[in-house]
Amino acid sequence: MSTDTADTAVWLGEDEMAAWLPFIRIVQALPQQLDRLLREEAGIPHNYYGMLATLSAQPDRTLTMGDLARLTASSPSRLSHAIAALEQRGWVERRQCPEDKRMQYATLTDAGLELLRSVAPRHVAHVRSLVFDRLTPEQVRQLAEISSAIVGDADLGEA
Repeated sequence: MSTDTADTAVWLGEDEMAAWLPFIRIVQALPQQLDRLLREEAGIPHNYYGMLATLSAQPDRTLTMGDLARLTASSPSRLSHAIAALEQRGWVERRQCPEDKRMQYATLTDAGLELLRSVAPRHVAHVRSLVFDRLTPEQVRQLAEISSAIVGDADLGEA
Protein backbone atom coordinates (compact mmCIF):
# COMPACT_ATOMS: atom_id res chain seq x y z
CA MET A 1 0.00 0.00 0.00
CA SER A 2 1.43 3.38 -0.96
CA THR A 3 1.89 6.11 1.62
CA ASP A 4 -0.54 8.34 -0.27
CA THR A 5 -3.28 5.73 0.00
CA ALA A 6 -2.60 5.13 3.71
CA ASP A 7 -2.68 8.86 4.41
CA THR A 8 -6.03 9.37 2.66
CA ALA A 9 -7.77 6.15 3.68
CA VAL A 10 -11.06 6.46 5.51
CA TRP A 11 -10.62 3.79 8.16
CA LEU A 12 -13.48 1.68 9.43
CA GLY A 13 -15.16 3.03 12.53
CA GLU A 14 -15.79 1.02 15.68
CA ASP A 15 -19.32 -0.04 14.61
CA GLU A 16 -18.11 -0.90 11.12
CA MET A 17 -15.29 -3.05 12.49
CA ALA A 18 -17.76 -4.73 14.85
CA ALA A 19 -19.81 -5.68 11.77
CA TRP A 20 -16.91 -6.40 9.40
CA LEU A 21 -14.90 -8.88 11.46
CA PRO A 22 -17.78 -11.33 12.12
CA PHE A 23 -18.89 -10.92 8.50
CA ILE A 24 -15.43 -11.98 7.31
CA ARG A 25 -15.57 -15.04 9.58
CA ILE A 26 -18.92 -15.98 8.02
CA VAL A 27 -17.62 -15.47 4.48
CA GLN A 28 -14.67 -17.74 5.21
CA ALA A 29 -16.17 -20.38 7.51
CA LEU A 30 -19.64 -20.95 6.03
CA PRO A 31 -18.44 -22.21 2.61
CA GLN A 32 -16.00 -24.56 4.35
CA GLN A 33 -18.78 -26.02 6.50
CA LEU A 34 -21.11 -26.43 3.52
CA ASP A 35 -18.31 -27.93 1.42
CA ARG A 36 -17.51 -30.53 4.07
CA LEU A 37 -21.02 -31.97 4.09
CA LEU A 38 -21.48 -31.89 0.32
CA ARG A 39 -18.14 -33.56 -0.29
CA GLU A 40 -19.18 -36.34 2.11
CA GLU A 41 -22.68 -36.66 0.63
CA ALA A 42 -22.09 -36.17 -3.10
CA GLY A 43 -18.35 -35.81 -3.62
CA ILE A 44 -18.73 -32.22 -4.84
CA PRO A 45 -17.95 -28.80 -3.41
CA HIS A 46 -20.67 -26.33 -2.47
CA ASN A 47 -20.15 -24.20 -5.58
CA TYR A 48 -20.91 -27.24 -7.80
CA TYR A 49 -24.07 -27.85 -5.79
CA GLY A 50 -24.99 -24.20 -6.34
CA MET A 51 -24.62 -24.65 -10.10
CA LEU A 52 -26.85 -27.72 -10.07
CA ALA A 53 -29.42 -25.99 -7.86
CA THR A 54 -29.39 -22.90 -10.09
CA LEU A 55 -30.06 -25.05 -13.16
CA SER A 56 -32.82 -26.93 -11.32
CA ALA A 57 -34.63 -23.65 -10.67
CA GLN A 58 -35.02 -22.95 -14.41
CA PRO A 59 -38.25 -24.08 -16.11
CA ASP A 60 -36.32 -26.25 -18.60
CA ARG A 61 -33.33 -26.82 -16.25
CA THR A 62 -31.18 -24.97 -18.81
CA LEU A 63 -29.14 -21.77 -18.86
CA THR A 64 -26.49 -20.32 -21.10
CA MET A 65 -23.03 -20.78 -19.67
CA GLY A 66 -22.75 -16.99 -19.37
CA ASP A 67 -25.96 -16.70 -17.36
CA LEU A 68 -24.96 -19.64 -15.15
CA ALA A 69 -21.57 -18.03 -14.50
CA ARG A 70 -23.24 -14.74 -13.56
CA LEU A 71 -25.85 -16.35 -11.30
CA THR A 72 -23.29 -18.48 -9.48
CA ALA A 73 -20.60 -15.78 -9.31
CA SER A 74 -18.17 -17.99 -11.22
CA SER A 75 -15.54 -16.97 -13.70
CA PRO A 76 -16.04 -18.47 -17.18
CA SER A 77 -12.96 -20.69 -16.77
CA ARG A 78 -14.00 -21.91 -13.30
CA LEU A 79 -17.53 -22.60 -14.57
CA SER A 80 -16.23 -24.49 -17.61
CA HIS A 81 -14.06 -26.69 -15.40
CA ALA A 82 -16.96 -27.36 -12.99
CA ILE A 83 -19.42 -28.16 -15.78
CA ALA A 84 -16.90 -30.55 -17.34
CA ALA A 85 -16.65 -32.39 -13.99
CA LEU A 86 -20.44 -32.46 -13.64
CA GLU A 87 -20.78 -33.69 -17.23
CA GLN A 88 -18.40 -36.58 -16.52
CA ARG A 89 -20.72 -37.67 -13.71
CA GLY A 90 -23.76 -37.44 -15.98
CA TRP A 91 -25.40 -34.64 -13.97
CA VAL A 92 -25.15 -31.90 -16.62
CA GLU A 93 -25.17 -31.84 -20.41
CA ARG A 94 -23.55 -29.07 -22.41
CA ARG A 95 -24.55 -28.19 -25.97
CA GLN A 96 -23.88 -25.49 -28.54
CA CYS A 97 -26.53 -22.92 -29.35
CA PRO A 98 -27.70 -23.67 -32.92
CA GLU A 99 -28.06 -19.95 -33.75
CA ASP A 100 -24.80 -18.74 -32.18
CA LYS A 101 -21.89 -21.18 -32.10
CA ARG A 102 -20.09 -18.99 -29.54
CA MET A 103 -22.82 -19.70 -26.98
CA GLN A 104 -23.25 -22.91 -25.02
CA TYR A 105 -26.09 -24.17 -22.86
CA ALA A 106 -25.83 -26.22 -19.69
CA THR A 107 -28.76 -28.47 -18.83
CA LEU A 108 -29.35 -30.37 -15.60
CA THR A 109 -29.96 -34.02 -16.47
CA ASP A 110 -32.48 -36.31 -14.81
CA ALA A 111 -29.56 -37.92 -12.95
CA GLY A 112 -28.44 -34.47 -11.75
CA LEU A 113 -31.94 -33.67 -10.57
CA GLU A 114 -32.07 -37.00 -8.72
CA LEU A 115 -28.76 -36.20 -7.03
CA LEU A 116 -30.14 -32.84 -5.88
CA ARG A 117 -33.28 -34.49 -4.55
CA SER A 118 -31.23 -36.97 -2.56
CA VAL A 119 -28.74 -34.43 -1.16
CA ALA A 120 -31.00 -31.37 -0.71
CA PRO A 121 -32.82 -32.41 2.49
CA ARG A 122 -29.61 -32.84 4.48
CA HIS A 123 -28.05 -29.76 2.86
CA VAL A 124 -31.05 -27.60 3.75
CA ALA A 125 -31.02 -28.95 7.31
CA HIS A 126 -27.33 -28.05 7.50
CA VAL A 127 -28.00 -24.52 6.18
CA ARG A 128 -30.80 -24.15 8.74
CA SER A 129 -28.57 -25.23 11.63
CA LEU A 130 -25.68 -23.01 10.55
CA VAL A 131 -27.71 -19.90 9.71
CA PHE A 132 -31.47 -19.70 10.05
CA ASP A 133 -32.00 -21.53 13.34
CA ARG A 134 -29.73 -18.94 14.96
CA LEU A 135 -31.82 -15.98 13.76
CA THR A 136 -35.19 -14.52 14.63
CA PRO A 137 -37.69 -13.98 11.80
CA GLU A 138 -36.84 -10.26 11.92
CA GLN A 139 -33.12 -11.04 11.60
CA VAL A 140 -33.84 -13.28 8.59
CA ARG A 141 -35.64 -10.37 6.94
CA GLN A 142 -32.73 -8.07 7.80
CA LEU A 143 -30.23 -10.60 6.44
CA ALA A 144 -32.15 -10.66 3.15
CA GLU A 145 -32.14 -6.87 2.97
CA ILE A 146 -28.47 -6.58 3.86
CA SER A 147 -27.39 -9.31 1.46
CA SER A 148 -29.41 -7.75 -1.36
CA ALA A 149 -27.94 -4.33 -0.63
CA ILE A 150 -24.39 -5.71 -0.76
CA VAL A 151 -24.86 -7.82 -3.88
CA GLY A 152 -27.35 -5.55 -5.66
CA ASP A 153 -27.94 -6.20 -9.32
CA ALA A 154 -24.24 -6.47 -10.17
CA ASP A 155 -21.35 -8.71 -9.35
CA LEU A 156 -19.32 -7.66 -6.32
CA GLY A 157 -16.27 -7.38 -8.56
CA GLU A 158 -17.91 -4.44 -10.31
CA ALA A 159 -18.30 -2.35 -7.13
